[in-house]
Amino acid sequence: MLYLLLALLSSACITVLMRLSERYRQNPGSMLSMNYLMCSLLSLLFSGQTELFPAGEGLATALWLGGTGGVLFLGSFLLLQWNVSRNGVALPATFMKLGVLVPTLLSVLLFGEKLTFLRALGIGAAVAAILLMQGGGHREERGSLGGLVLLLLSGGMADAMSKLYEEWGHPAWKDHFLLYTFLVALVLCTVLCLVRREKLCLRDVLFGLGLGIPNYLSTRFLLLALGQLPAVVVFPTFSVGTIVLVTLAGLILFGEKLPGRKLLALGIILAALVLLNL
Repeated sequence: MLYLLLALLSSACITVLMRLSERYRQNPGSMLSMNYLMCSLLSLLFSGQTELFPAGEGLATALWLGGTGGVLFLGSFLLLQWNVSRNGVALPATFMKLGVLVPTLLSVLLFGEKLTFLRALGIGAAVAAILLMQGGGHREERGSLGGLVLLLLSGGMADAMSKLYEEWGHPAWKDHFLLYTFLVALVLCTVLCLVRREKLCLRDVLFGLGLGIPNYLSTRFLLLALGQLPAVVVFPTFSVGTIVLVTLAGLILFGEKLPGRKLLALGIILAALVLLNL
């Protein structure tokens, strides 16, 4: 449970740093590249090795699962941008959060994890809370449902890579799995920045490198949590738990107001967390 709590705290820090950077950043793509650079460096540091492709059994699994995860990481970001331009903010944010259903269902159907009635009820409550939390506000309905579904699937599959590695990968190469994930995302994001001709300014570098620290820790702790707890508990708890921490951070750090709808959603989330962990 400790790893899951640390993953939640790290994930909440990502959102807080993103919020702080909104006023100062110039090129989101450049900042994202620096984020992936820091994640890659930390992955290499924690691996305890200097070789990018050391010899060893099971490294190929880390390579292809990590590489796929890197493609999905950047793909989800681009899909989120595209959907926001088409549908406004609320709908894409909702579908991105609902991506938690993908690794949860995958764990049940593919790996036979037991889904008790109370946990199923908790997952249902978590989904209801996400819809309630993201609902309301202005929405533009110009985009198609297909783009939103792709966003849900890509974000969900990006999270599911950690579960797939936990099941199929060699424990000795966990850090290299993370390294390949972030390295592929870094290369693709850098190419995208070059194509878009985005400039690299000092503020983007600093915020990106700072963002990479909690981003790496969140992914690492989530992977470690999956080694201790069922995925049907980890993923929904991680999703809605992050919402709680981010909401509290908004209240304390940014003076954001909490309307009745969000208060109700937080109450449902707390109930969901209890049910998921029974």
